Amino acid sequence: MAKQKNPYEIDFEEYIRHTDASKKEKTLAWSTAIGLQQVDGLTPSSYLYETAKRNIEGDISFDEAKRLVDSYYKKKTARNTEEDERTEEADKVASRIAQILSQPSFTFAPSQLIAIHKELFKGLFKFAGKIRDYDITKREWVLNGDTVMYGAAYELKDALNYDFERERGFNYTGISDDEKIKHISFFVSRLWQIHPFGEGNTRTTAVFVIKYLRSIGFKADNDIFAQNSWYFRNALVRANYTNVEKGIQENPIYLERFFRNLLLNEHNELKNRFTHVDYDEYMKKSSQKSSQKSSQKIIEMIKQNSEITTQEMADNLGITRRAVAKSIAKLQEQGIVCRVGADKGGHWEVLNREDVDG
Repeated sequence: MAKQKNPYEIDFEEYIRHTDASKKEKTLAWSTAIGLQQVDGLTPSSYLYETAKRNIEGDISFDEAKRLVDSYYKKKTARNTEEDERTEEADKVASRIAQILSQPSFTFAPSQLIAIHKELFKGLFKFAGKIRDYDITKREWVLNGDTVMYGAAYELKDALNYDFERERGFNYTGISDDEKIKHISFFVSRLWQIHPFGEGNTRTTAVFVIKYLRSIGFKADNDIFAQNSWYFRNALVRANYTNVEKGIQENPIYLERFFRNLLLNEHNELKNRFTHVDYDEYMKKSSQKSSQKSSQKIIEMIKQNSEITTQEMADNLGITRRAVAKSIAKLQEQGIVCRVGADKGGHWEVLNREDVDG
C-alpha cells in the first residue's frame, strides 16, 4: 500500500529548482535533516514541516526553528504512544541537524563527533554524547538478520583516535578521483563500524561526514543523504560485513557508488535491494539462466544455418558479439559444438545432440 503523503510536506525539489541561493541552502539542510530520519524509520510531524517552511521563507532563523520545536514538545506533556515518542525524536533531531548543517564551524576531531551526537540527542537519549561502555549487535535486514561486528566497548576511544589520526595525515592532493572516493569510503565505513554510541550512530556519522567533506573543499550536495539515507546505512553495513562460511566478503562498492554520486555528480542507481546479501547470488543465478538460454538459442541457430556468423547470432539475440563468443567457447569446451574449417569459409557443427536435446 502506498504511503499517504503528508499534506504539509514540502516539495524540496521544487524549492531547490525555483528559489534563490539562500532558500536553496536552507532547503537542502532541511531536506537532509528530514530524510535522515528514515534511517531509523522515523517520520516527522506536520508541525516540523510548517516550522521548516517558515525558516526557508526567512520568517525565522534555524535557532528559532529549533527552539520552537523544543518548546512545542515541552508544552505537549502527554506522550500517549510509542509512535508519539518516535515523532518527537524525528522532529527534534531533524531541527537540530538542520541547524548544525547551517553552521560553518567544524573541528576534525573525535570530540566533534561526540559533540554532534550530544546536540542531536540531548533530552532524548540518556547517553547522548557518551561513548558506550557495553557491546552491541544489531539485526540487519540486508544481512538476513545477522549483525556487523561493531567496535568492542573497551577500545572505542583508542579506535576513534587511531582512525582520526590516520585520516588527518592523509594527503588528497595528486591522487585520482577514484582513489579519493575509495579512501573516503574506507574512512567513513571504519568510522561507522566503531559505532561509539548506543543509538544514533548513522545520523551522527552522516552529519559529521557532510561537515568534514565541506571543510576540506568538497562540494557535498547533501540532498543525496535525504533521498538515500537507508541505502547509505545498508552500504555501510555491507562495507563492514564478512562471513567466510557463507562466502560473503565485506564489499565497499555500494558505499563508493554513493560517494561517486555525491562528489562526482555521477548517477549510479542506488537501490536497497542491490545491497542485500542474497542479491549477488540472485544475479549470479539469473546470469547463469540467461547464459543457458543464449547457449540453447545459439545451438538452434547453428542447426538452422551452419554458416551463421557470431555477429548474426549477436544481432538475433540482442547481445554483444563478445557475449556470443563466450557462450560458444563454453559449448566447444563441453563438446557440444565445433568449428569446421577456417573462420572464413568454414561452418559450425552440433556434435552432442543427446546433451543438447536431453
